[in-house]
This record gives sequence, structure tokens and C-alpha cells, in this order.
Amino acid sequence: MTDFGFVALGDSFTEGVGDPLPDGTFRGWADLVAADLDAPGFGYANLAIRGRRFDDVVAQQVEVAIAMSPSLVSIAAGGNDALWRGFDLTTMRDRFDQVVARLRASGADVLLFTFPDLSVRLPLPHVLRPRIVAMNDLVTEVAERHGAYLVDLFGDRAFDDHGLWSSDRLHLNPLGHRRVADQVLAALGRAAAPAPPPPGPPVTRPPLLADLRWASAHLTPWLRRRLTGRSSGDGVLPKRPVLTGGFEPPSSPPPDLRPG
Repeated sequence: MTDFGFVALGDSFTEGVGDPLPDGTFRGWADLVAADLDAPGFGYANLAIRGRRFDDVVAQQVEVAIAMSPSLVSIAAGGNDALWRGFDLTTMRDRFDQVVARLRASGADVLLFTFPDLSVRLPLPHVLRPRIVAMNDLVTEVAERHGAYLVDLFGDRAFDDHGLWSSDRLHLNPLGHRRVADQVLAALGRAAAPAPPPPGPPVTRPPLLADLRWASAHLTPWLRRRLTGRSSGDGVLPKRPVLTGGFEPPSSPPPDLRPG
């Protein structure tokens, strides 16, 4: 039994993709938060799996988490859905509200996130940004309705900096995950909020040649998986499926793992 249990739910963002360890596993913001919260009686589980869409997270993770009777549940999901054609915001709003209500009814505190603005580095920003803004409005409304903690990553202009992101432009790098962890700890009252980025020139989109290289290395494989009904999370299991204590903070990735 644990006195304070933290269970993290979601997709690659919460699994920690982009923050690799030397053994090939991922660390990420949730592990960093758990390392800070670790104390006698603390337990941590991470059920997140890369590539999962919202309904997958609900079907595969929510009831498993509730059965652990945690004190705190984080859920970050829906971002993969927003990248798909035919994204239905009304259905997402209803489903998200129901899931957070279910988690709160279990007695757990809930931690939610607004999404950073990926449109500053991905194609079709005129399509993507309105979806991100709409999802963030939805999450904010649900957090207020159910008394959930809200970590506002969209409002943190540091995440506009390409230096916090991996080369695939979708996943945070170690610096980005560290900043998310700092924001979470601030929301939980465990630390001061990280300082805002210093004023600087407006963030510009990557040049065309960089876009072409990115499309070849990352967009094409992503599209191929979508067309064949596969996911980057196929065959991947949760890295911490059981709520256990004695969390050992993972070692930091070596500096040369940072994308250029």
C-alpha cells in the first residue's frame, strides 16, 4: 500500500519519448516529477504508450489506474486525434469531460495539460493551430468544471523555442521534458514556476530545406503507419504498469543525445 500514489496516463508525451536513456528506454517529465515526489509511502505508475489515441487511453488505462486507488492521476490525451482528418471536437469534449469526472469520482486529484503550439514547426499551421486552440479551450473548461490541476504549456512561450524539441518536431527533448516537470511541480505547489523565457526575436518557421529533410525522415514514416493501420506503439507495453514505491530517479541522458 502507498500513502500517496501517482499514476500517469496518456501517449508518447507522458511515456517520455524524446528523453532517451542510455539503455534505450525513455525518462520524460512524469519520471522527473516522480523523482521529486519520491518519499516513504510514495508510489508511481506510468501506463502511457506512444501513439495511443484518446479512446485507446480510456479503454486501456483509465480503469486500470482507478483500480490502483491513486491520490493523483495525470492524463494527457487527444493530441494524436487532433492530427487526424475528421477530428470531432464535440465528441472529444463530451468524452474528455466524462473521463475526468470518472477519475475525480474515484477520489483522485487530476492533472491536465494544455498543448504547446506545434503549428510553429509543423506543416499546415492554418489547419493545426485552430485544433490546438480548441483542444486547449476544452481542457481548460473541463479542468475548471471538475477542480483539476491545469498545467498551461500553451501559455509558456518557452515551448515555441525549437531548442526544446526533438528532431521529429512532435516530441520534447530532455530540456523540454525538464521544463514540463518544473511546470507540473509548480502546479502541485512543490516548486516555483520556471522563469519565462527572455524577450527575443519572433520564432520563425524552419526553412524549406529543413522542412523537406524533416518530411523525409519523419512525416513519410508517420503517414505510412497511418495508411497501413499501424502505430508507433504497436507491441509497446507500459514502462511502469504497477503502482510501486522505491522509485529510483533515472540517470540523465548524455549531452550528445540532444538534437541539434
